[in-house]
Amino acid sequence: MADDMMRVLGISGSLREGSYNTALLRAAGEMLPAGMTLDIVTVGDLPLFNQDLLMPEPPEPVRRFKARVAAADALLFAAPEYNYSISGVLKNAIDWGSRPLAQNVFDGKPAALMGATTGLMGTARVQLHLRQIGVFVNLLILNQPQVLIARAAEKFDDAGRLTDEPTREHVRKLLVALDAWVRRLNPR
Repeated sequence: MADDMMRVLGISGSLREGSYNTALLRAAGEMLPAGMTLDIVTVGDLPLFNQDLLMPEPPEPVRRFKARVAAADALLFAAPEYNYSISGVLKNAIDWGSRPLAQNVFDGKPAALMGATTGLMGTARVQLHLRQIGVFVNLLILNQPQVLIARAAEKFDDAGRLTDEPTREHVRKLLVALDAWVRRLNPR
């Protein structure tokens, strides 16, 4: 945090144009604590992970993605739940960012998780799986508060704006906790 601004990179696990998770990241961008910025990265242009593509250097979209993750002070994942687990596109991005292991851009990076689904479980299972993956890639994932948004269609309007005030308050609390987490891990 060279200029005292905390740079957070938002990563959505969905490519869908009307994605509730991408909309959730946009909503988070409206509620940032003072001194925090949020930039949302798109991971849809990453090729499917193939170790053969790492040498002599990975494809340009991978290099851009890894550079943006490396430059961020923290990560904010918005993850949908697909088949009780992580979406393929998000797993693919994590695979690219963590390989080769000596160039793992997630190593020691503070992160927070949130997710929205139209179902009733509120992305609890995908967040558990992300925590398991985070152990291997050494993401420093914030434990509390958890933002597990169920019945997302009732919480976002037709334009994709998060309108449910209790949910917005949960997101605000997560962002404040992420700010404190990053400062705790990286004191001046």
